[in-house]
Amino acid sequence: MNYPDLIKARYSVRDYSDAQVEEEKLRMVLEAGRVSPTATNAQPQRVYVMKSKEAIDKIRSLTKMAFNAPIVLMIGCDMDVAWKSPFTGDSIAETDAAIVTTQMMLQAADIGLGTCWVGYFDPAEVAEAFSIPKNVKLYALLPMGYPAEGNVPSPRHEDRLPLEATVTEL
Repeated sequence: MNYPDLIKARYSVRDYSDAQVEEEKLRMVLEAGRVSPTATNAQPQRVYVMKSKEAIDKIRSLTKMAFNAPIVLMIGCDMDVAWKSPFTGDSIAETDAAIVTTQMMLQAADIGLGTCWVGYFDPAEVAEAFSIPKNVKLYALLPMGYPAEGNVPSPRHEDRLPLEATVTEL
């Protein structure tokens, strides 16, 4: 599938089959995150892979949004490493985390896996439960696996504003 078709076809999967994700495919997704661009190439992303029964059970006890995925990736950034703007002092970590998550999400779709970008979780509670270092701020969960039989995009999937509503030429 070409890229324009891939980005239009990819949708949030909220029901996964029991099929396990092959290690090679997991590595491809993680590699897409590893090579993602980050501000000043600081590479502050920290990706935690939850696939053991214990880890999956724990994340499911903390948020319903892990669904029944066989793997859940947790994406954070090391705030000690993330670039900070000299103009505002703001960290760009959230942007870096978004880029990394997007690239992994699209790589997963390209190889037949489904994902759902999840922000509905308590980062402090999850960080404590998984003993995440204090300098790592969590931004997203990415449940991942093969979509269950009959899984279809949300009815809102194709609801998009016209280009003119979101783009302004200067």
